[in-house]
Amino acid sequence: MSFIQENISLKPFNTFSIAANARYFVEIFSEAELEAFLADAGHQSGEMLVLGGGSNVLFTQDFPGLVVKISIPGINQISNSSAVIVEAGAGVVWNDFVQYCVKNNLAGVENLSLIPGTVGASPIQNIGAYGVELKDVFFNCTGYDIATGIKRIFSYEDCKFGYRDSVFKNELKGRYIITSVSFKLSRQAKLNTQYGAIQSELAMRNITSPTIADISTIVSEIRVSKLPDPSTIGNAGSFFKNPVIEGSKLEAIQELYPEIVNYPVGHGYFKIAAGWLIESCGFKGKVVGETGTWKNQALVLVNHGQATGQEVYSFSEQIINAVCQKFGIKLEREVNIL
Repeated sequence: MSFIQENISLKPFNTFSIAANARYFVEIFSEAELEAFLADAGHQSGEMLVLGGGSNVLFTQDFPGLVVKISIPGINQISNSSAVIVEAGAGVVWNDFVQYCVKNNLAGVENLSLIPGTVGASPIQNIGAYGVELKDVFFNCTGYDIATGIKRIFSYEDCKFGYRDSVFKNELKGRYIITSVSFKLSRQAKLNTQYGAIQSELAMRNITSPTIADISTIVSEIRVSKLPDPSTIGNAGSFFKNPVIEGSKLEAIQELYPEIVNYPVGHGYFKIAAGWLIESCGFKGKVVGETGTWKNQALVLVNHGQATGQEVYSFSEQIINAVCQKFGIKLEREVNIL
């Protein structure tokens, strides 16, 4: 069993690189270790935080309870038919999993290349990019009830996926620890090239019959050109969700701002590019103290050195208020605030 440590710095465990400490800390490397840990009633005496890659969290203070870092490894193909089921440990770095799939000609996650974080967090957040969401390839996931230690397999229906949302962020929030996720992938690629700059990049490269490796490479290069590398400057990727509004509200906004970037999502609703809203309010590349927005993408908040979590949070509040005042749209934070 892994040993519980005391007063551990969380700076290496969050991509924002925010200085904060955990009162207690434990790292789990297998389901057997987790079962032993959950069987020890002592862990239930205080607040608990389950941490994956730390890429979707902002610490605004020290964490007073126990941080459980999930580092379960392993990628296994369960089926070898045209539809391949691939299981990955919750601690596997997400992009390592994507590259495994690309290398083995398993289609479905190539548009999700270079998203920060770990496999275990992917169904919680229902991660998505360039027209693809986790739910599109999800098969099931394994989780343990923190209170009882009972193992449970969650089906697609169980997870209640929504836009950057799932049952794990709502009625089951804080109740389960995910140990592995299984994905339904295909050897016959149905490429999604309609979103963002993928089509134009394919044309520039004279690629008429792209492979999943081509899509993965292009998506990765687009992300690198727009988004900062957490290893060089602290950030958690997209800080806000892209808001979804009714068509009538979009039409009213278009009367004043016809260039507003939007995408139809069905049933008369439209997804609005949050980055465009923020940039239109003059925040792109803005620096306030030790925090600010990224110079190439206003949707990303960064730590320029010694920013505190509270400083980043306060800056995000300025952005929310500015966008609401100008467009009548209230942005929601995608990052978990602690």
